[in-house]
Amino acid sequence: MKRLFDLLQELPLKASTREFLREGKKVPGYTFLDFLHGYFYGRWPYFYIGVGTGNHPLSKLLQRVGVILLGTLGIDTRNGKGRGKPSLADSYHGKVMPPEAAKGLIRVGREINLSNLERVLPYTLARDLILRRPDRIVALECPCRAVRPHPCLPLEVCLIVGEPFASFVAEHHPRRSRWITPEEAVAILDEEHLRGHVHHAFFKDAMLGRFYAICNCCSCCCGAMNAHRAGTPMLASSGYRCRVEKGSCSGCGDCAKACPFGAVSVRGKTAEVDPRLCMGCGVCVGRCGQGALSLDRDPSLPEPLELGEGVEISHPIPTGGSPGEKKGVGGSRLTEKV
Repeated sequence: MKRLFDLLQELPLKASTREFLREGKKVPGYTFLDFLHGYFYGRWPYFYIGVGTGNHPLSKLLQRVGVILLGTLGIDTRNGKGRGKPSLADSYHGKVMPPEAAKGLIRVGREINLSNLERVLPYTLARDLILRRPDRIVALECPCRAVRPHPCLPLEVCLIVGEPFASFVAEHHPRRSRWITPEEAVAILDEEHLRGHVHHAFFKDAMLGRFYAICNCCSCCCGAMNAHRAGTPMLASSGYRCRVEKGSCSGCGDCAKACPFGAVSVRGKTAEVDPRLCMGCGVCVGRCGQGALSLDRDPSLPEPLELGEGVEISHPIPTGGSPGEKKGVGGSRLTEKV
């Protein structure tokens, strides 16, 4: 495989492709086929997502081909039931992030190198948070929205964060992307939250097995949200659940209308949350005019992905902890410095 990587570097590649290839060679277990998969996904995301979501004329045929190709990569598209293989969700998934957590990831301001966040991301693959030049951010027209005949607007809501991904997207999609500052990225997050859309930090095995983008997702267009509803668990809870202060709730139903996961309903004169459906996105909290809703840390859920002052993150710590360890909200362990 190394020989194939070396041969590719002899070709007249775009600068961003060459950098993606160089970075891939550093990743343990990242194969030539993984690189081809990642290149195809990043180079033709509208075709890739269009086929995957059934919004391409050749979807039915190509989905069958895709099952075969994923099988060659060791991915079980039937969620690995009884076959001992990683599932599709293991290889490609999103972490739900409340607004402040998403902003923290955008504002981190320094490079991060954290691997195997299994307590944050309950999947067998693509669990690394490695940020190179996190101030390099590109806003991309959302492929999930763009392939729909009548998409939600605006389209420019996918945030590609850090290198080599930001440069790859900008160089290959100059008409559908633009460079933005962290402040502009935060403004997009704020606007999307007000529209009732969910922030997801996405991870993919073919994208070097790590985080590469924050997508701002609507429940109607988002391929991952639709797949999650259909039984492919592509989304991991934020680690929080919505709590209703019944004495303050007026039963207006605004939260139930806003919830993108259908987790909130009104019984009598009080909102109720279905804990099986709530993903802790915080959309409902922002819609409650009575201040009756809040997000509470639930220790039975995966740990939050949160970056704060000093660059802290909820992530696994070896048994026994470390001298710099301290407790975070809800008992999550945080490292002092990353």
